[in-house]
Amino acid sequence: MPMVGSDTDDGAREIAAAAAARAPGRLLRRIGWSTVAICAAAGLALALGFLWFIWRLPAEAVALGRDADGIVVLTGGASRITDAIELLAAGHGRRLLISGANRSTNRGEITRLNPEFERVVGCCVDFDRSLNTLGNAIETRRWAQSRGFNSLIVVTSNYHMPRAMAEIAHQLPGVALVPFPVVSDRLRAEPWWASGATMRLMVSEYLKYIFARLRIRLNPAAGETETG
Repeated sequence: MPMVGSDTDDGAREIAAAAAARAPGRLLRRIGWSTVAICAAAGLALALGFLWFIWRLPAEAVALGRDADGIVVLTGGASRITDAIELLAAGHGRRLLISGANRSTNRGEITRLNPEFERVVGCCVDFDRSLNTLGNAIETRRWAQSRGFNSLIVVTSNYHMPRAMAEIAHQLPGVALVPFPVVSDRLRAEPWWASGATMRLMVSEYLKYIFARLRIRLNPAAGETETG
């Protein structure tokens, strides 16, 4: 006896098989478009964040809002140390930490370059030899805690200030930090986008800042533990 509806059943199975064969392709296309959308959104967020980062950087020297117990300068840029010593000599802090100092940077060398500050350099300047911004922050914590300081003026380049403040605030959450950004003559003379080297410096510093903020968020208690 012939089977009624067998042709219909065969057609349905063929349609189902064809749909099943197309399903992986549709899934892959959806994954592809989702990946593209996520990457585009992440790129847009990074670009907008970079513009926000640049917009917040001071283009000129800022007036110091208050004095502090101590002053810390993070080395690496022109005039940072001189500016910090001038703040110390003017009585804005009781002691100065030169953090990340080169082996050749010592009291004798600083006095030779700045003879007018010989007395204050001889009595009130300390050094550490840390190698990066996180190391600067750790040594600053040790120095501030050993001195019993509850407030610090932080001196560094304007583009480095956001990361320096984040790292030091993480290590010293109970200490008041007063930023004193140093603006180089080059940044005053031309916009950051006018020079390829300056543009690369700004992008690099922004990415380092993002990485530092993510690391701090993932390990919020790091500043409460002593690093060996």
